[in-house]
Amino acid sequence: MVPETPSNLPLNELLALASELQAFFESQGWAFCFIGGMVVQTWSEPRYTKDVDITLLTGFGNEGPFIDALLARYRSRLPDARNFAFINRVLLLESTNGIGIDIALGALDFEEAATRRAKPVEVYPGLSLRFCTAEDLIVMKAFASRPQDWMDVRMTIVRQGKNKLDWDYIFKQLTPLAEAKEAPDILDQLSALRSRY
Repeated sequence: MVPETPSNLPLNELLALASELQAFFESQGWAFCFIGGMVVQTWSEPRYTKDVDITLLTGFGNEGPFIDALLARYRSRLPDARNFAFINRVLLLESTNGIGIDIALGALDFEEAATRRAKPVEVYPGLSLRFCTAEDLIVMKAFASRPQDWMDVRMTIVRQGKNKLDWDYIFKQLTPLAEAKEAPDILDQLSALRSRY
């Protein structure tokens, strides 16, 4: 029996949507990677998720064609999703059966690196999706810095093994992000988790 999400959407519907999105992005020649709940299930700990999260590398100033192509294919979740996407750098869509699709419009050096480093992970027999690496997941989660994000960071370290992670890369990517956010404590908290686990 297929496990279900809290919103009663079968997990295989999420994977089918992710596969469809991946095929579309690849047909457009776009650089992207999956982030969020599905990736957490792989690198951190199994838990339910009810939407699909993707980083799409658009760069700064060239977001329009990406947004328009996606809005022509999927329903928006906001009355003015296009303008919202330009301002907030995230396009909020949904599939025909109501599954949420959150697309982060990537442009930072870190986002370029994350999409470039992404690799196919078999999530179901015969289905591989381009997931961000465990290191990039840690950077994203530490930068977001919410309580659940830190739990995900901790479990990623535990599950992957701290000696198997590329810590030089993690801190190289996270340091300028933490500085831009004016939150140096992010680095201290991550260092403490690395030492503890």
